[in-house]
Amino acid sequence: MAEQNHIELDLDKEVAQGQYSNLAVITHSVSEFIIDFAEMLPGLPKPKVVSRIILTPEHAKRLLLSLQENVGRYEANVSKIDLSLRQPLGYKNLGEA
Repeated sequence: MAEQNHIELDLDKEVAQGQYSNLAVITHSVSEFIIDFAEMLPGLPKPKVVSRIILTPEHAKRLLLSLQENVGRYEANVSKIDLSLRQPLGYKNLGEA
């Protein structure tokens, strides 16, 4: 088993509270990926962006691989995530910026 690098994070109390998001819009250019995390709630005229993350293409791919690995662990330990039960709330890929 490969040893993972340990990084000690500095986490402010406000940031540790997190942000709720049920919508992500992903765009990209040749040099970066931009992920806008938004909250879409009934009665609101349009989703509100709660956070924007800008990544290099290499870091975006590392994030993709890490998410795949963690979803796999979740499904192995908790339960399979069934996307056929309902329409996704809107993880969108808008292509090039």
